Amino acid sequence: MWKKLFLLLLVPLMFTGCAGTFTNLSARQQPRNPNNLYSVGVAFHTRQKSLRWESIQPMVVVNGENYPLRKTPIVENRWEGLIPVAPGTKAADYHFVFKYQYDYFGGPRSESAMSPNYHLNILGQ
Repeated sequence: MWKKLFLLLLVPLMFTGCAGTFTNLSARQQPRNPNNLYSVGVAFHTRQKSLRWESIQPMVVVNGENYPLRKTPIVENRWEGLIPVAPGTKAADYHFVFKYQYDYFGGPRSESAMSPNYHLNILGQ
């Protein structure tokens, strides 16, 4: 009985696979910028064969606000964007979220993957 239940629970995992892994490509500290925008970048890797790469909607989240990321030219599976940090603030915490679709029996399904939290230190006044 338990073996059948265990196998039944594993079937969806075989089709969706692991969502993926994030590699933060951002500097951990950046000098204060007069426009208060700081560059962040991320690489997303997955072995999920059913993922529809053209459906990915990448974003970076700072203080509960979503900011879009754009795909980098030439290098595959990498995205970059800008995050705002208020003047006088010495640090910002952020994470990446990728919404995407994957193929499933009966049609595509939606899913999302979230990175761990990252910390950016702002140097200078």
